[in-house]
Amino acid sequence: MKIHLLWKKEEIDEYQISGNKIAVVFDVLLATSTIASCLASGAKEVIPVLDKREALDKAKTLNHASADDVLLAGESDGLTIEGFLNPVPSALNERVSGKTVILSTTNGTVAIRQAASAKKVYTASLLNGAAVGKRIVNAYEDETIVVVCSGSRNTFCLEDYYGAGYFVTCLINEFGQENVDLTDSALSATLLFEHMSDQAVSILEQSAVGGMLSKYGLYDDVAYVSQLGKLDVVPLLNNAVNSLSSEIIDRTATNEGGLNK
Repeated sequence: MKIHLLWKKEEIDEYQISGNKIAVVFDVLLATSTIASCLASGAKEVIPVLDKREALDKAKTLNHASADDVLLAGESDGLTIEGFLNPVPSALNERVSGKTVILSTTNGTVAIRQAASAKKVYTASLLNGAAVGKRIVNAYEDETIVVVCSGSRNTFCLEDYYGAGYFVTCLINEFGQENVDLTDSALSATLLFEHMSDQAVSILEQSAVGGMLSKYGLYDDVAYVSQLGKLDVVPLLNNAVNSLSSEIIDRTATNEGGLNK
């Protein structure tokens, strides 16, 4: 299994990522963590969109019995979009059961859309990285795994890199060290995680985005999404309808390799 890592979404080449590639997108603070949390809380689906305009247009086209079946959540440059819900777990978990969530974020949902030409696109975070890794190993058909760190407006983000290191470590534990071929970027992420596997909260708090969120009073959300392997959902993008839905992985069968939770 060849595993490569992209430092930020701007490195995605839609042509190169197509074909026999599996993309796994990380935006730990907060889009991919929010996606996992919403699906684990019973959301029917999460639709990633590029911006407010697309979100509103998409809501108009959905064939639902009631507008109450759809939730709009989003931020732009860190600020909640007017008329939308704040796209953080604490604002959404109690409201999403049975609903479609249309999600717009500055970086994470953009990265998901840019990776859409891959054979499969999963979204992962610290919350569900182990479950996504297990699913990929169980369904593996000789694809190259491309781990995409969303970053922030063409800037590297520590929290995405740390989350990617956790995920690649989970893949190695599942597939076997002798059976993986890591590029230097993927290897470096695993080395960071191995040396700081018990410091997830500290890593996220010290990151630029984590510090910003804490200043906005979202410390509890930062702490929540720093939990390793808490959720068993595996969000998979359905390109035909541009929607993320999930399957559940049996916790008892997940080998988390003794990683700290």
